[in-house]
Amino acid sequence: MILVTGASGNVGTALLTRLRADGVRTRAAYRDPARTAAAIRAGQDAVTLDLTVPTTLGPALDGVRAVFLLAATGPAQTTQELAVLDAARAAGVRVVKLSVWRADELLTPIAHLHWPAERALRESGLPWTILRPNFYLQNFLRQPSIREAGVFSQPLVTAPISFVDVGDIAEVAARVLTTEGHDGRVYDITGPRALTYDEAASVFSEVLGRPVRYVGLPDDEARAAMLGRGMSEFQVDTLIAVARAYRDGGADTVTSTVPDLTGHQALGFADFVRLHQDVFG
Repeated sequence: MILVTGASGNVGTALLTRLRADGVRTRAAYRDPARTAAAIRAGQDAVTLDLTVPTTLGPALDGVRAVFLLAATGPAQTTQELAVLDAARAAGVRVVKLSVWRADELLTPIAHLHWPAERALRESGLPWTILRPNFYLQNFLRQPSIREAGVFSQPLVTAPISFVDVGDIAEVAARVLTTEGHDGRVYDITGPRALTYDEAASVFSEVLGRPVRYVGLPDDEARAAMLGRGMSEFQVDTLIAVARAYRDGGADTVTSTVPDLTGHQALGFADFVRLHQDVFG
């Protein structure tokens, strides 16, 4: 049995789909009791897991041999992940942690959230694997202006980024969770090519058959725009800090993790746009 935390998120949802398709027994952990109830009605093993309440952790780990660890990004993330690690240590189960690109270098606020759990995991005595994906391609799906106006905006980043698809991250995670030889390993996960946002706009234009352009916003304008879309100050400040860290480089490395572990090439940008053409229009 594999316990998947963060089961309602992009990676957690894709991972559950992958594992179930492979016939692997899973238990999905949700924060929302309604989601848990819906999953149980659908015949799935699911639990409500409140990472701020340690007493919910023991029952969630009952009968589990491995945990996919990811708490929701936020100020409480580190504390919550450390609580899971304490429970995992008591249960003696394997842990595969989803982390973030270059977490050990502490370049961004997100890295500062992940690194203490990475360090604790290394010192736990448990069998462990750490996954560090680069920027998710799925972030483009949150840009309705691509369909509506042929434009997308981000905090200004001029350097290339090796965007990676959530499905590929989930497939790597599934492979690591269900096969041997990954203990004590850190896997950096990227797409097959690094592109600038301007190059991404050109790919959108070619695939969609209409002009799409990128607008790189100064930090203050980006902050105002994101706050105007209802994002929290924590989310906004975090995203701007990430953009600053990789503005001139540092997210352009391309790794072979996806083909090495899955046997196929990582999803490229053009294929991602084609796959979600109903969203982008």
